[in-house]
Amino acid sequence: MGEQREIEPGIEKDFTHQMSYGDYLRLDLLLAAQQPQSDPPQHDELLFIVQHQTSELWLKLMVHELRSAREELSHDRLSPALKRLARVKHIQRVLTDQWSVLATLTPSEYAEIRPFLATSSGFQSSQYREVEFLLGNKDGDMVRVFKHDPAVQAALARLLTEPSLYDEFLAYLARRGYAVPADVLARDVTRSHPSSPGLVEVFARVYAAPAEHWGVYEACEELVDVEDNFQQWRFRHLQVVQRTIGHKMGTGGSTGVGFLRRALDLTFFPELFDVRTRIGG
Repeated sequence: MGEQREIEPGIEKDFTHQMSYGDYLRLDLLLAAQQPQSDPPQHDELLFIVQHQTSELWLKLMVHELRSAREELSHDRLSPALKRLARVKHIQRVLTDQWSVLATLTPSEYAEIRPFLATSSGFQSSQYREVEFLLGNKDGDMVRVFKHDPAVQAALARLLTEPSLYDEFLAYLARRGYAVPADVLARDVTRSHPSSPGLVEVFARVYAAPAEHWGVYEACEELVDVEDNFQQWRFRHLQVVQRTIGHKMGTGGSTGVGFLRRALDLTFFPELFDVRTRIGG
């Protein structure tokens, strides 16, 4: 017989309690969270609710990963930060692919459930705003959108004043000896990052000799991938809204398609795109 291992004093293990799959995932709460408002019940409202609830779950994970990537960069741990961004990119692809499910909702079907959405809108997603703030699209006006929820508003106000992922990447570069302009490092982080010609020069040198700057070169391309994926998500969102409601105003009072089209002009990491004009020129 094998030697029995003694349980350390003070440590007891309860073998009588078995946690089920449903217990661990709190499926009782999760599956009860879909509460259609339509009366009489409309078949397609469940699709609309599930689509947006699952999107919020993926956004929650994305916020978690972006915060961690930012933290890793602040401690000069580039490789773990890149691992976090690799996961973010997969999350983004899932979010983009999800639009194909909502796109099965026809204008006639959406018209049946729209009155029951009242003034609710994806524009009011605090987690989406966290993602944008973490990536660097800062806008103090967006904090005021959440005045109905003081706790959320306070959390976003704090995030507004914190460095973005890109800010931490640039600070990391400066600590590694790259000539990041002083005004970039000292800029007001509550505002979106404007393109800096001096920073374009820094990246031009990285792209001119990738082998000499491989870690930074890889990080630059990872950030470009994240922005590219974000733009694809925005464009797919625009397409689905346009095919579903045309050019009607959004339920939250936004201009709908016009608002989403303007969002396509926003950029998180401008120098990483500006430098492409320099490569091979």
